[in-house]
Amino acid sequence: MAKDQKLPSLKVAIAGLGTVGVGVIKILENNKDMIAARTGRVIEIVAVSASNRKRDRGIDISKYDWSDNALDFTNRDDVDVIVELIGGSDGIAKELAKQSLTKGKSFVTANKALIAHYGTELAQIAEDKKTAMRFEASVAGGIPIIKSIGQGLAANKINRLYGILNGTTNYMLTQMEATGKDYEDILEEVKLLGYLESDPALDLDGIDAGHKLAILSSVAFGVKTDFANVYMEGIRRIKLVDIEYANELGYRIKLLGIASITEDGLTQRVHPCLVPLSNPIARVDNGFNAVVVYGDFIERTFFEGRGAGEGPTASSVVADIIDVARDHTTPAFFIPVNEMKTTNPVSISDRFGPYYIRLHVEEKPGVIADITAALRDENVSLRIMLQKGSEQDGSVYIIMVTHEAYEKKVMNALDRINGLASVIDKALAIRIENL
Repeated sequence: MAKDQKLPSLKVAIAGLGTVGVGVIKILENNKDMIAARTGRVIEIVAVSASNRKRDRGIDISKYDWSDNALDFTNRDDVDVIVELIGGSDGIAKELAKQSLTKGKSFVTANKALIAHYGTELAQIAEDKKTAMRFEASVAGGIPIIKSIGQGLAANKINRLYGILNGTTNYMLTQMEATGKDYEDILEEVKLLGYLESDPALDLDGIDAGHKLAILSSVAFGVKTDFANVYMEGIRRIKLVDIEYANELGYRIKLLGIASITEDGLTQRVHPCLVPLSNPIARVDNGFNAVVVYGDFIERTFFEGRGAGEGPTASSVVADIIDVARDHTTPAFFIPVNEMKTTNPVSISDRFGPYYIRLHVEEKPGVIADITAALRDENVSLRIMLQKGSEQDGSVYIIMVTHEAYEKKVMNALDRINGLASVIDKALAIRIENL
């Protein structure tokens, strides 16, 4: 196109001006010419909305129209794309998504909770209205994992993936190991740094990672989003002793999301894992995310990058806006909703593999015999047992590594062990994943 010809514009309204929203504005303004050259369109911000107009965000928003209610964007003829960065699975975020798509406006979001709960429903509205819905930024921040799976790996049948999907908990586990501080101390530091979600349970209990895993499962396996059947377990019970003993045994502890699809159904689980030190994902530290995808022709592909923050997440949001500017209106999950499968969930109780078990017990005769009897009766055999030196209170840590066993058998044995009078703290079991 000649320089004197005016490029067509794509007009954008942004709902939510937190860290990511500010980052989106910076990218669209700072890289405006480059983006226009790459898309053949000028991406123009016409309106913004947030809860507090007067807050100092370090950028000038006075040149954009302001709305106290983001739903107003859906009635504007001069808005082509609505970007939702409010958060939350319900409330105004959900209503904004439905109204935007129903009125034929493209919708871009970083909201993993919204997509995990309502992604299939919203994708159907987008298809019916022949408009675009994009959510690259909802998973793994700056890693373009959704496009990589749905486009770059589109020629592959994918049947398995796993990854570190929450940067906050990965940071905490890394810092516990690096500093020798226990969970509670690192938790206080993370709170002061502002790394936790407004509801800390989203990070600490694996819910945030569960949202992301449900989205990845849909994109990778062509199944309807099924967050309700994601098994989730967080890091609250991990102690420094576990990290130290894991290292001694040749492992690191990582909170992983693991998904696979077989003839038996769909497995989706988030929980702490002992990962061999030789596995590349064991070396992904601090706020970084990583995803490993298995395809029938690529075998294994490894993605790593920052999982959150203004720059990485905003970059993914803008990439989605650019998709819209290029008139990419492929289905949100890369196949039509009516072709997405509904699968049976595979229960965590059906898992078969080895386990790390930590017990804190009174140091007295007969304790080991009682513990091993409970495991024996459930056909759980031990590969390793370590007894660490006495604590000042006369207690001792017993560390065990089992051979492969069914989850339900291990948990039955631990229920019995927890009932022993000599047990001080509830037994901790961490799944060992030889990925």
